[in-house]
Amino acid sequence: MALIVERSRTMSVRVGKLPPLASPAAGHITTNSQLTAYLTSAFGSGPHTVLLLLQDKLSKDDFTVFGGVFGNKQDSAFQNLEAALQSSSSPVMLPALEWSDSSAIPALLQEKLGVSPLLVDADTLSHLSINTSASNLLLINLPYCTGESCMEMVISETSLSVQPAGRSLLQAVLPDVKPPIMFNVSGNPCIMLWAQNLSISTSKDVWIDLDAQTPSMIGSICNDSTSLLVLSYDSGYTLRFTMSRRYYRVSGRFWFTLDSVQLQANGLTASFIGSRNIYAPAEYSFHCQSVTSFRDALLVPNNTNSNATLWMLNFVDFQIQGFGLANGTDFSYASDCAGFFTPGIWMGLVTGLLMLLILVYGLHMIMQVNTMDRFDDPKGPSISVPQSE
Repeated sequence: MALIVERSRTMSVRVGKLPPLASPAAGHITTNSQLTAYLTSAFGSGPHTVLLLLQDKLSKDDFTVFGGVFGNKQDSAFQNLEAALQSSSSPVMLPALEWSDSSAIPALLQEKLGVSPLLVDADTLSHLSINTSASNLLLINLPYCTGESCMEMVISETSLSVQPAGRSLLQAVLPDVKPPIMFNVSGNPCIMLWAQNLSISTSKDVWIDLDAQTPSMIGSICNDSTSLLVLSYDSGYTLRFTMSRRYYRVSGRFWFTLDSVQLQANGLTASFIGSRNIYAPAEYSFHCQSVTSFRDALLVPNNTNSNATLWMLNFVDFQIQGFGLANGTDFSYASDCAGFFTPGIWMGLVTGLLMLLILVYGLHMIMQVNTMDRFDDPKGPSISVPQSE
């Protein structure tokens, strides 16, 4: 069950999934006892989650400012009130609720549910979890805005339904994230690959996204020094990722490199070398937002067949790991291809250093300027300089 209450100097009540009421007569005032009896009929057996939305900003001036009086009725903040005025038997008197204190409704709900109210705000909504096996009373302060946007920013109709325990309350529905491609050996993951797009091109301006297809990994192998991931697709294309793990004395640690990526189709094979640009510590994964073979290429074409020279690869949001999968089904820490010092940072540093050198040189020259230490005495003979000199 969900209850939504907006309180202000003039209070309106919006109730969902409650017993229907007959239309009250104009000027009728619903007392607290009548409201208590009405809400009691809604609180049957079992736990309930009640959301009490409060907005304490309404004043008489707001009817002019936000009432859409200049013909913009679709922008009016009081569409329900206008509808009630039009349907009421009296254009002046409206049904009202007896209002004794601002805490009357929370106290009433607290008594009926037997739980203390919890005040939540916009910063804690996304991190809030509730247990629907017990009753809950949540107080939410609405921002000062118009129309139904206030409600839409905080809650949707689907969020008001009963959620299982542990589900984040009022959480936006996130898009499903596809799982990574995983090659297992003896029930344990050995190679993992994930990409938003695995696009290939075997002819000019024609791209095919293989990530939308489900591959077969027959032929894949992995051990302590070599990993081979073979992705065979029903469309006739095959991608082969070859990785190796080596120890480098200079760094004193093991590193893995993506030695090559091969694209096979129609009996032809195109090879792309990645060992120069795609590498990471052996216990890490490698990640790059864009891995291509044609623009800022991390995969360098190495084709001996002239028929495959136009073949290209374009991997978007690419991540791969062929060794050290100690986190189960999760990638290890990612070594990203984007370095810390980007070209823009280098340009800023060099320009700043040049300006600093100019400033230091100028200050040095100013400090070397010497003032005159001898002046012409007006009381003595004037200084004469022979023209011959």
